[in-house]
Amino acid sequence: MQNRDLYPFEILQEVIDKSSAKSNSSIKMLAILSFLGGGYVGFGYLAYLRVVSGIPADWGGIANLLGAMVFPICLICILIGGGELATGNMMMMALGKFTHRVNFRKLLRNWIIVSLGNLAGAVTIAFFLGHYVGLSEGIATAKTMAIAEAKVNMDFGRAFISAIACNWMVCMGIWFYFGAKQTSGRILAMWFPVMTFVLIGLQHFVANMFIITAGIWAGADVTWGQFFFNMIPVFLGNVTGGATFVGASYLFAYKHLLKDDYQI
Repeated sequence: MQNRDLYPFEILQEVIDKSSAKSNSSIKMLAILSFLGGGYVGFGYLAYLRVVSGIPADWGGIANLLGAMVFPICLICILIGGGELATGNMMMMALGKFTHRVNFRKLLRNWIIVSLGNLAGAVTIAFFLGHYVGLSEGIATAKTMAIAEAKVNMDFGRAFISAIACNWMVCMGIWFYFGAKQTSGRILAMWFPVMTFVLIGLQHFVANMFIITAGIWAGADVTWGQFFFNMIPVFLGNVTGGATFVGASYLFAYKHLLKDDYQI
């Protein structure tokens, strides 16, 4: 077993191998782990809201930076503690499909189950911790409402492009995770890409499940119809960002270095 960090083409091989194993996960396992994954994203967003809401408005840039720095706890919990995240699976399952390790039925099965599980986990945290306990309200109400309204008021095209960029960064964090071999290195490697997407306010499929529903319960001028409409361009953009800008790009760049001769 290698103790050194992996080269980029070795990360590609690792992710392809993982996609095959992930595609064969049982429905029960996917459902449990995806619920946890959605919940962890909710915890990350609550941490973000606590930080940015406790800093004066004049320090807005510093507040966003510090809030973004705590958000990656969600991906740490998912990748190291165990969880399923729809946005990461968009890249991994697509790579499996591109290399014929995963068929379309298994890809679709994974994306549907994990997306629904993430939704259940994120909405559970948004209601019970965000609304019922009040962690996304009170001092955080204005920020929660403002973020939710900004997410749904972005038109289809801009939401789609924002979502592409978002999952490009998220999947790079996952890519780096597979490249590092020590837990400390994995945490540090995934931290900065995830922090970056939060800092610049990009559209993330699962994060939006939490913040928009939390905003609705906090009293934002947002309807459930707007929430579900937002899911469409964000899902499509996240798929494009993960599958194309990470998965397909590295596959076509490093295909000749892989141990198997995949017919793409």
